[in-house]
Amino acid sequence: MGLIEETDVEQVTLALLDAANDRDPVVQEQVRKSILTLGNQQPDKVLSMCQDYLLKHPKLVVGHRVLILQTIELVVKSRIEEISYPKIKSVIQLASDEMTKSKEVVPEWQQAASNILVAVGNKYINDIMEEILGKFQPGVLPHFFVVQTLANLSDSNVYGMVPFLNAIMGTMLPMLAMTKQDNMKWVFSSALCRFSESILEYLANLDKAPDPTVRKDTFSSEIYSAYDILFNSWIQSRESKLRLTVAEALGSMSHLMAHDKLEEQLPKLLPTILGLYKKNSEHYIISKSLCQVLEASVNMGSRVLETQIDGLLVALHQQICTPVDFSNPPTVKNHNEVLRCFTILANTFPDRLMVFVLQRLENSNERNRMGSLAVLRHLINSSTSIMENKKLLILASIRQPLADHSNKVKKRVVQVISAMAHHGYLELEGGDLLVRFIIQHCALPDTYHRGQRPPDPEEVTNEALRSMCDNTLHLFTTTVGRLTDVLWPMLLCYLTPNQYANATTPLCKSLILLANKKRTAQEPNFNINFNAQVSSLPSQYVLMIRLLVNATFPFRCRGHGAPSLSLLNAISPNIHPKAEPLWDNEIPKLVTYLEESTEDSLNKKKWEESLLQLLSKTLAAINDSQWTGQLAVEATRYLPTYNNALEEKSFLYRCIGVILQQCYNKELVRKQLQEILISARHNDPIERTGVAMGIGLCASSHLDGTLGKLEEFGKSDAFKKASGIFGLLKDKNDVDVEKMKSTLILCYGYVALHAPEDQLLTRIDSDILQNISKNFNTKVLGIKVETKDLTMKLSLIHSVGLIAKAISKSVRKQGFLFSRKQELMGVMMDFIKAEPTDVMRTPVRYLVLTTCANLIILDPPLTENENFDLLKTCLNGVYGLPTVDTPDKAKDEEALDPQQREVLYSDTFNALHELLRNVLARDLSPDGLQSVFKHIESWLSSGQDHERERAVKTTAELLRFYLDNLSVKNLVTFHNLGALVGRLAPRCTDPNPEVRQAAIDCVYRLMYIQLRYEGFSLDHKDDSVEGLLDVREKLSNPDHSVLYKTCSELTKIISKRLPQQQLSTLLFMLFDGLVDSQSNCSRASSVILNTLLKNRGGGLQDLVPEMLEVLHNRLQVIGEEQVKVAIGQSILILATQHLQTVVNTLVAYPLPYDSWSCEMWMALGADSTLALQIMEMIIEKLNVMVPYVDKKESMLRPGLTKVATSQPLAENDEIRCAAIMLLGNLSKFGSGEPVFKDQIHNVLVSLLLHLSDPNPQVVKACKYAMRICAPVVGSEQISTMFQNHLLEEKGLHYGEFINDLTKYLIQDFPGMLNFYHITVIQFFKSNWAEIRASAAMFIGFLLGNLPDEHFSHMNMGSVTKGLVMLLQDPDPLVRVKAAEAMGHFH
Repeated sequence: MGLIEETDVEQVTLALLDAANDRDPVVQEQVRKSILTLGNQQPDKVLSMCQDYLLKHPKLVVGHRVLILQTIELVVKSRIEEISYPKIKSVIQLASDEMTKSKEVVPEWQQAASNILVAVGNKYINDIMEEILGKFQPGVLPHFFVVQTLANLSDSNVYGMVPFLNAIMGTMLPMLAMTKQDNMKWVFSSALCRFSESILEYLANLDKAPDPTVRKDTFSSEIYSAYDILFNSWIQSRESKLRLTVAEALGSMSHLMAHDKLEEQLPKLLPTILGLYKKNSEHYIISKSLCQVLEASVNMGSRVLETQIDGLLVALHQQICTPVDFSNPPTVKNHNEVLRCFTILANTFPDRLMVFVLQRLENSNERNRMGSLAVLRHLINSSTSIMENKKLLILASIRQPLADHSNKVKKRVVQVISAMAHHGYLELEGGDLLVRFIIQHCALPDTYHRGQRPPDPEEVTNEALRSMCDNTLHLFTTTVGRLTDVLWPMLLCYLTPNQYANATTPLCKSLILLANKKRTAQEPNFNINFNAQVSSLPSQYVLMIRLLVNATFPFRCRGHGAPSLSLLNAISPNIHPKAEPLWDNEIPKLVTYLEESTEDSLNKKKWEESLLQLLSKTLAAINDSQWTGQLAVEATRYLPTYNNALEEKSFLYRCIGVILQQCYNKELVRKQLQEILISARHNDPIERTGVAMGIGLCASSHLDGTLGKLEEFGKSDAFKKASGIFGLLKDKNDVDVEKMKSTLILCYGYVALHAPEDQLLTRIDSDILQNISKNFNTKVLGIKVETKDLTMKLSLIHSVGLIAKAISKSVRKQGFLFSRKQELMGVMMDFIKAEPTDVMRTPVRYLVLTTCANLIILDPPLTENENFDLLKTCLNGVYGLPTVDTPDKAKDEEALDPQQREVLYSDTFNALHELLRNVLARDLSPDGLQSVFKHIESWLSSGQDHERERAVKTTAELLRFYLDNLSVKNLVTFHNLGALVGRLAPRCTDPNPEVRQAAIDCVYRLMYIQLRYEGFSLDHKDDSVEGLLDVREKLSNPDHSVLYKTCSELTKIISKRLPQQQLSTLLFMLFDGLVDSQSNCSRASSVILNTLLKNRGGGLQDLVPEMLEVLHNRLQVIGEEQVKVAIGQSILILATQHLQTVVNTLVAYPLPYDSWSCEMWMALGADSTLALQIMEMIIEKLNVMVPYVDKKESMLRPGLTKVATSQPLAENDEIRCAAIMLLGNLSKFGSGEPVFKDQIHNVLVSLLLHLSDPNPQVVKACKYAMRICAPVVGSEQISTMFQNHLLEEKGLHYGEFINDLTKYLIQDFPGMLNFYHITVIQFFKSNWAEIRASAAMFIGFLLGNLPDEHFSHMNMGSVTKGLVMLLQDPDPLVRVKAAEAMGHFH
């Protein structure tokens, strides 16, 4: 059969041409691609067919004609070099006829024909002109598209067209006067515009032009004649589209007009163009035209232009003030054209323009200012030389807009400042104001949105403006070298005033860059003279303090921590030369730690400590008492800066404490302490704590001085003033004396905490507690605690806790009996008892628990009764609180917000646990554990979820502590193990998942504590106990059946590890559990009980009567049916192990048996074997022979059940699946048979096509079968491909798969190609569109990959016929694939 026959290509192309106007756009696109593919292979052939098609179908709908013409254009464009000349001539003829066949304008059709002419004209301009000029005759108005084609040709082939233009314009000019219709005026104007632009391009590139003798004046007179008609008549048209095109043409033509003519026209032309702005909404074309006219005028040195300047400037300014909408390109283009106009005028009339723009800057209207600033920025950037002598004038004029409140204006100001920086303005006098402006706006707060206004597309948020200023400052530092000495060290001034706080991060980054640059280059002015006369710089002391305090809260102010530390490091020699080596070593580590942390993950306490340590090490390295003294004085003076940032202020107090530690001038230390106490704002809790911490730190070096100062302050006028006789007339702002006393009380606590250990114990009573009690308004410490002031109460509790902590540190080295311990504990208990039980609003509980935790460690130990009261009071005071999310009904100002409440709750429970751990630590034994656990025990079975949760979590925590700290010296019996397990194990199925998890943790720890007591080491891991971790996982599933199954797994583990002597306690605890308030847990108790009895009940003979008695009692109070059934099982289990004892016990119950005893007997009857044995035993017991035993007949009730009949297999999917799967499986067995191999190829086609079956199950079956068959196919490549690509769950790129497969089939089975394509063609008639489409694809790829020598195997007639049929398929998917396949016919 040879290669693809001509007739086949023709048939296919014809079918595609028929389908070119398919109703589905995807099909249309694919048909176009395929015709183009064929056209690129055989351009003449396909062009001929397109032409014939158009000639044979003169009535074809326009859309269809257009598609075919567009195809011709594309083939011509891509293959112009290969198309034969005769063919070109006939294409020109066709296109020209199609374009002018209808006298009416039919744009889509005629444009498509015109485009063909333009495409051909790129190579055959003379032939095209010959054809077109035949239709462009003098005295006759030409067809619209003839003119349009000339215009487009002059655009696309400048060098080919310009030589014809003189003649064309000669013919055209008389036509202009005859033209009456707007559309013809439009096309002529548009053509004149394009002609002028082509001429200008030609003249600009004469060196490349075919005729270098062409000159501008060649065209001047024709252009002027045309100008005359366009300007005097057409530009007045009512039709705006026409007016704009005329204006555009006039702009281009102005460059070709004779100079004298243009000069003479300017006074009329310019106002006319400016007038168009008002008449049209589209301004870009007008501005472009204006720009061209201005350029032409300036180029020829026009004198008249100056008379027009005022009107021009006003109109241009109006344009530059119109908003630019970046989503609408013409407004952006207009803006740029207007700026070009300003540049042209600036070069010619610099002074007039500058005066105009700067005057306009004074007008505060937002739009007006934005426009003026845009012009100013443009001129600074583009007209550098002209602006050189105007710099000072501009610097003076920009001051007014600096004060503008609008962010939009500010954005433009920043752009202007940025331009000025690059052109050397900022080094001049007044430049520093502009730098300040940038920094002020680096410090902007976030935008505060009041209500949702409709979004303004031009809105500039604070964030956007701030980020712009950040970038500008960065650019100043990195790219404007000349600014280095303007910015250094001046930028340091902005680091310390609060109003620039939000600019710290960008400031530090810039300063670091500048410092490193100067340090590396060893520039002398890296070293800063802080004492210079004119210097407004902050001192090195204040700088250091500010940057250190910034670092404490590293994520505030846009993350200023790391940059502040890095800057300290960069300027270290300027702070003090001796700081440099230390900081070089320490600061990078701190910065790295910060960079690896987030606000949530940072350990604040540890971080603050490390910064105070850095400060302390720095002072030690500097080792200069005078320097340290000055630092202390300036730091104290700097405190008020932080009056609105009290956490920062509080940290600064601590810094001052650390500084004073290393200050040896006692008088100076006293002065600073006085200053701090006098000026502190005692009403604020954060500040009070800060003051106390700072003074405490100071005391570690100056204990006597500090205690003396505190005592003196306590007696000073400040107190008398605050509590004087005129207390009634006190000013609202005056400090409340209670608050001052609170500060003092807290100071004594921190002084104790930091006092040198060897000096503390002698001072506790005489100096510290004595003064605290004086301030607490009580006679002595022992005690009317009646102060109503919560603050004083909290300070007292806090302070006592700190003192206890301090004593316990000192005691390590020397024995000490703290005589006031019991008394203070009593005070603390009274505080807790006085708290309301139903709500927690203050930190009293938390502080009391913390303080008691610190006191409990000290000697003398509490008596048993005191311990009992302590635990009872503390647990009851905390466990009974409502949940953290219970709404507080208090007045707003008293209630805490949810976050505060959450923190307070968490702190309080942590403090309770700390206290209980410390109590347990004093007696870490089973008895000690029991003495704590007995207070928790009753809460474990509370009816309130949250109370149970608290109790179990506490127990888990105590057991963890017990296990971690247990050291087994001699073998002790863990005698309460059974009792503890019995209480905790049933909680493993609690309805509250938190309780379940914590309960299993308790059991896990109890088992390990038992193992330790048995002598195993701390790191011993027991397999069965480790199994509890798997159980823990399963407990997260709330499904009942899972929970009980898990419960019995848990019990097996307990049963394995529990000593026999603990078993009875455990069982009796579980009997209690049967009546738990939570039905989940009572059921769990029964499951655990029965599992234990099954596994370990054999050894419990002595306990059987007692156990039955308890069960008999429990039956009377249990309502839960499931638990009753379980008790029956318990009795049954005991009976299988100890039948005689059970029967003896039950028989002995008093007659007549009550209903519960009957239930117990009935339980035994449930097991028929057992029942027989019991009958025999009873009979034996009664020693009576029964005459007969009734046999009960069990009658099954006959019932009718409807059996659902399954539907017949109407749908074939299952059959398809089954057949396919069967085939796959058969192939495993038949792999050696040649018959089977042929069978495989027969079916392979079907499998391949069914890979795109609409039913996903069928697709899966195909993939499976093909993978199974793969080894049998007989091709390595195909086998590998099937294994890799046909995975059930993975998607498949069908097209790529089939393409590769056809390549392999051609390589490995050339002899079967005939068979393959014949088989595939049969599927063209499949019922499923997907299969038909796949069949078309398969054929397409087969043809596409087929080498010439194999075409003899193909029956192309059938293929062609089949595809032509599929191209008319009802389903677009099929039509697309058929069209695509046709593209491979070449």
